[in-house]
Amino acid sequence: MSQDTPYIYDVTVNTFDQQVIEKSFQQPVLVDFWAEWCAPCKVLMPLLAQITESYQGNLALAKVNCDIEQEIVGRFGIRSLPTVVLFKDGQPVDGFAGAQPESEIRKLLEAHVQMPAPRAADPLQLAQELFAESRFAEAEAQLKVLLSEDNGNARGLILYARCLAERGELGEARTVLDAVKSDDAHKAELAGAKAQLTFLAQAAQLPDGAELKSRLAQNPQDDQAAYQLAIQQLARQQYEAALDGLLKLFIRNRSYDEGLPHKTLLQVFDLLGNDHPLVTTYRRKLFAALY
Repeated sequence: MSQDTPYIYDVTVNTFDQQVIEKSFQQPVLVDFWAEWCAPCKVLMPLLAQITESYQGNLALAKVNCDIEQEIVGRFGIRSLPTVVLFKDGQPVDGFAGAQPESEIRKLLEAHVQMPAPRAADPLQLAQELFAESRFAEAEAQLKVLLSEDNGNARGLILYARCLAERGELGEARTVLDAVKSDDAHKAELAGAKAQLTFLAQAAQLPDGAELKSRLAQNPQDDQAAYQLAIQQLARQQYEAALDGLLKLFIRNRSYDEGLPHKTLLQVFDLLGNDHPLVTTYRRKLFAALY
């Protein structure tokens, strides 16, 4: 059955008073009366364990094996299994018989057990999630909170610079990145952020994507249009399309502009990070094209 933890445990006739009655003065205790032969018991117990763990110490779950602990069964007049009883301040205060859905069990507990206070979100993690969803202003707000408390946080500064860059504040973003101390721990992230600034600055000086696509439709061998379209796509975070275009250009003309497609591919790898699935895929494709 379910694994014991500090808040989930078996009780016997010798430990029931201490682990249920006395303990219920400190925190509510759910008592699960079960038996090995009872199929609904085996469905219910993992659910009770999951619910108990969600209370992070504000609730305990005591398990009574009714095949063995007949004295406890008789003491509380248990007639059907599974039966679950909630003890609080030394007394049974609520309960149910038979398997129940999670929503009903939680509804029963709401009146008696306090849910733990939610943990404060990590501003950096939240900012990263917001940035990934292109919610740059909200990410920036989270980073300002973080940097007001730790203005030397390298990862926070790098992401803050990327938010500024997405808003078109390229000069300010570069100033922030120049203030980041480059060390091995943040080398790739810093290189990636600088690459993003480069792509955004370049894209601002290039024809728009529609014009470049039109040129390529007329002449698929237009290497300049292919490269410039990839830069426009990178500036708009269309990474897969950009990587695909750069790789095809590299395969078709690897010496274009002194090997610029290859150099740009490596910059994009820095920008996305080694764990990104696109980087894994396109590193492999680039390797195959090189060798």
